[in-house]
Amino acid sequence: MAVSLKKGQKVDLTKTNPGLKEILIGLGWDTNKYDGGSEFDLDTAAFMLKGDGKVASDADFIFYGNLKHASGSVEHMGDNLTGEGEGDDEQIKIDLSKVPADVEKIDFTVTIYEADERKQNFGQVENAFIRVVNMANNEELIRYDLGEDFSVETAVVIGELYRNKGEWKFNAIGSGFSGGLAALCGNFGVNV
Repeated sequence: MAVSLKKGQKVDLTKTNPGLKEILIGLGWDTNKYDGGSEFDLDTAAFMLKGDGKVASDADFIFYGNLKHASGSVEHMGDNLTGEGEGDDEQIKIDLSKVPADVEKIDFTVTIYEADERKQNFGQVENAFIRVVNMANNEELIRYDLGEDFSVETAVVIGELYRNKGEWKFNAIGSGFSGGLAALCGNFGVNV
């Protein structure tokens, strides 16, 4: 049974699941009914970060325009333009054994595409979640449901994997940003 986290909670991932190698990060959401005239297009991304919280290069930013890291450790499974249906809306595969040694953290984010132009924000998004699944047996290990009521934010850092004494842990972050993807990229050292 999955461990259900609250904002700010941290949990062991590999220590409590010995031999864990390949995981799937599933992210999902629903949008509130509103007649803004534009569809919502939410996008997930993974930022592979060094100890200083920045990417080593722009290639460490995995998203719909750069689906797979050169190491093969992180792979975005493709852009879902509508978020329709149940379950995960977008997925990212992680092979923990291939993550480069200088990557201390992998942060998972969701942004709203063209949020300012479409006058959209996370106040119009509900039931957002991130989950970690063991790909070997399809068992959901961790789940974090964002209960936060966001208002003007157009980007959210939902959670992160991080190394601690040779083990991988997961941190439920749930931190909102204004300024969308550009603000996130700036925060993590990606050139836009």
